[in-house]
Amino acid sequence: MPLAELACFGLLRSVARSSRFHGNRSSGGRSLGGLIHRPGLPALFPGSSSTILRFQHFSSENKTAENPVSPMLKHLIMKIKSTGPITVAEYMREVLTNPVKGYYMHHDMLGEKGDFVTSPEISQIFGELIGIWFVSEWIASGKPKRFQLVELGPGRGSLTSDILRVFKQLNSLLSKCEISIHLMEVSPKLSEIQASVLTEENTKLQESSTAYMQGITKTGLPIFWYRNLNDVPGGNSFYLAHEFLDALPIHKFQKTEKGWHELLVDIDPGAPDKLRFVLAPSITPATKAFIHDEESRNHVEVCPDAGIIIQKLAQNIEENGGAALIVDYGHDGTKTDTFRGFRGHKLHDVLISPGTADLTADVDFSYLQRIAQGRVATLGPIKQQDFLRNMGIDIRLQVLLQNANDVHTRNQLLRSYEMLMDLDKMGGCFKFFAMLPHCRLRPSDQVMKPEHSSVSAAVAGFGELTLK
Repeated sequence: MPLAELACFGLLRSVARSSRFHGNRSSGGRSLGGLIHRPGLPALFPGSSSTILRFQHFSSENKTAENPVSPMLKHLIMKIKSTGPITVAEYMREVLTNPVKGYYMHHDMLGEKGDFVTSPEISQIFGELIGIWFVSEWIASGKPKRFQLVELGPGRGSLTSDILRVFKQLNSLLSKCEISIHLMEVSPKLSEIQASVLTEENTKLQESSTAYMQGITKTGLPIFWYRNLNDVPGGNSFYLAHEFLDALPIHKFQKTEKGWHELLVDIDPGAPDKLRFVLAPSITPATKAFIHDEESRNHVEVCPDAGIIIQKLAQNIEENGGAALIVDYGHDGTKTDTFRGFRGHKLHDVLISPGTADLTADVDFSYLQRIAQGRVATLGPIKQQDFLRNMGIDIRLQVLLQNANDVHTRNQLLRSYEMLMDLDKMGGCFKFFAMLPHCRLRPSDQVMKPEHSSVSAAVAGFGELTLK
């Protein structure tokens, strides 16, 4: 059995000794049937034949759609009147992270009462297996004395909490390692929730030079909060980004008879309290930077912020070691229009009542691979179903089922498993993508193509777990 498989299996057995079920966090023990995850719905306009007219029809020509004049809408109308039409990227940035009116800054958007549900909110098993993956990579990298876990966009802190529980259960292995937790979170509302979930109730959270909040986790580890990735200490680090990149601002481009044009957001002249999509009359700087002659699609979305983050992670991994695990819904450079909104677990028009709904777009993993190429080795993307099965989710489920005290708990575990693993649900929509130092992989794997990455047994999760 290869080293990575051996380490993973050993860690899984250690964690599996804990038979405690921590309950369903998203539905309070009720059925999961009423909750949706964002990628579970089809794209608004599937296929490469999407045109600007069809896009406009949904968003700017929907005369019957109610459009309450939200504070954010007033702000955007004033901005557009002052500066002219804005890019979709600028629109997303304002709507989601404006310090005063941004959706993420004041909303708890997760769970039953929020606008969508994520894998960590579904089941503890998800976070436990992620924790095992990071410990496995720590072992494979030579058990460095410093273990710095950095999570980008930690949500409610559920995933971090599950990982910390794994670290505690593996304390005999990690006891001589200096572990610290670093969370990058721009939302005051969510960081407040994370602190209540992860730290002791009476822990004093203090300001520091780079972190805006710090404390001690309930498992006794130092934890820090940052608003910017540049503020997070460098060095040997293990990065986690779960449903983070999909919320970063995107530029949208449409191919026309006159070439490529960027989509902009403008005021609808027929309804001054509504917004619409328009085509830029001339080539924008973003069009020059991101559209290439070989592009075969008619509609393209590009997320420069994701590229910048991947570049920084890759640079730090190349120079200092560590690893990065990216988990999100996305594609390999094949999809077109994926920009959509969610409110109250329902699909929501992206231009209606901005600031009251989540905005998201599928991650283009081929773009991330191009950015990381050369600096680090990449694995994936592979489906969530494959990754979790390779990590031993079935073994962990059986332990919890055997120790379940009642039928309700067993049914809840099975429903959660189905949501995570079904190809028509999260199992097929979400993808796992890893970045590692080139020296971490066997020589034959260093130049692997994405479609072949799943056959590698060098890295846990990206090859089938064979228990021999």
